[in-house]
Amino acid sequence: MTVPAASGFMFAPEIERMDRAALARLQLDRLRHALAHAYANVAHYRRAFDAKGVHPDDLKHLEDLARFPFTIKTDLRDNYPFGLFAVPREQVIRLHASSGTTGKPTVVGYTEADLNMWADLMARSLACAGVRPGDCMHNAYGYGLFTGGLGFHAGAERLKCTVTPVSGGQTERQIALMMDFGATVLAATPSYALNLVEVAEQMGVDLANGPLRVGTFGAEPWSETMRAELDRRLGIRACDTYGLSEIMGPGVAMECTYRLGLHGWEDQFVFEVVNPDTMEPVPMGEPGELVITTLTKQALPMVRYRTRDITRLVDEPCACGRTHVRIMRVTGRNDDMLIIRGVNLYPSQIEAVLVGFPGIAPHYQLVITRQGSMDHLTVEAEADADRDEDARKLLAHQVRHHLKSMVGVTCEVLVRAPGELPRSQGKAVRVRDMRKA
Repeated sequence: MTVPAASGFMFAPEIERMDRAALARLQLDRLRHALAHAYANVAHYRRAFDAKGVHPDDLKHLEDLARFPFTIKTDLRDNYPFGLFAVPREQVIRLHASSGTTGKPTVVGYTEADLNMWADLMARSLACAGVRPGDCMHNAYGYGLFTGGLGFHAGAERLKCTVTPVSGGQTERQIALMMDFGATVLAATPSYALNLVEVAEQMGVDLANGPLRVGTFGAEPWSETMRAELDRRLGIRACDTYGLSEIMGPGVAMECTYRLGLHGWEDQFVFEVVNPDTMEPVPMGEPGELVITTLTKQALPMVRYRTRDITRLVDEPCACGRTHVRIMRVTGRNDDMLIIRGVNLYPSQIEAVLVGFPGIAPHYQLVITRQGSMDHLTVEAEADADRDEDARKLLAHQVRHHLKSMVGVTCEVLVRAPGELPRSQGKAVRVRDMRKA
């Protein structure tokens, strides 16, 4: 049995503004096909469903999905490389994979229909953020096995934009190309966008007064203070994008120009939020872990995939008129949460304090060490200008006091000279865990 392919669309307001009752009916119909497709063609899902005592025919209502088992990242590694594919490998026309730095990589595959659906959703997502046909998009997401670069590339071409497939690195050259080509859209990780604007300022290039209009940033958590910094220094409207390779890649959800949450495309995915401790669904609007089920993926269906991302859902219509559920800004990941002297915190909470703090540049790293039986946090930040050692020590004292009052964590703060911390060429490394070392 095969799951029906998504119907062709590029920018379809009627889909994005569907009545919620009609949207639920569409989801239920597609979900029945998706569960049957996974059960019939993937041995892992057949075993997992049987172990839970459920069958695809048991799905009578959308709420019944909560009876089905979760999928986690280790399931992909345990079935490496193609054990979760629901079609013969010969029907898979593209493969992507994680770096595999912590073991076997996670491999994802796409049929021709999957790639078309992905390009459609990326085009829809870009249009949602204010990108229009004819825009010139500077694509600084990484190409290759990472899904970001090719995902944005295909969507922008589907929207009939001009795409510069520059990827990461060679930052000075990228700035020259942005100015020479008249880029109106920047697609990048937020940390690399910050690197671009910093290097541009050093080169005497004023990106804020250039043609840039829209920024689509994702692949790593970032705060509202970081958004304000990018808005101001790039002269853009920075929109958040959400996706993950296991589900599809970028384009699972995107902010519109109102920036009131990311529109999750419910005609292609079912979004749930569960309590990460009990794994039970939480009421709409309550925070928890985001869980996603694919509805039309052929090569790699995902049933109740635990993203580890902490967020909440809102199903009220947006000011833009779209009715699809909104994923509120991801505050962190279950596996990124730090526990420092009894205080639970996410790196994004530290970022919210550091970015925009007087005298501090928006570059930082969190270093975790073990001192005796306690974990110890050192926040390494950068001064925004050349300052002597005494001035940097005073800044460090002020930041330490502010972190204690705003986040509740006691930590050491070191303020480095400008340029001392490493710059991102893709996803930023915000946490250096030295405990094992």
